[in-house]
Amino acid sequence: MEGFVKLARVEDIPENEPLGVESLEGDKLCLFKIDGEVYCLQDRCSHRDFPLSNGHLDYDQIECAWHGARFDIKTGRALCLPAIRAVRVYEVKVENGDVYVAL
Repeated sequence: MEGFVKLARVEDIPENEPLGVESLEGDKLCLFKIDGEVYCLQDRCSHRDFPLSNGHLDYDQIECAWHGARFDIKTGRALCLPAIRAVRVYEVKVENGDVYVAL
């Protein structure tokens, strides 16, 4: 899978809980597993540079623990103030239980 890097195993990602990971290149990412589907966002709130992996997941929305900004984990769209900018979403592929993300 050219352009994709392995970041985790599916079983390492808790259902309905964010998991912060870092690629070998130093990219900080946040993985989510909802109903068995894996998603990946940039692990940084667009309002203040705070890890979204420290936040609270409410089905398909992650709430930043610092100021309460919320983001859609499927699209990265900012859903409420104080955030007004989206966070980056990464394409995810799962193969043989391994989670790969396009960086």
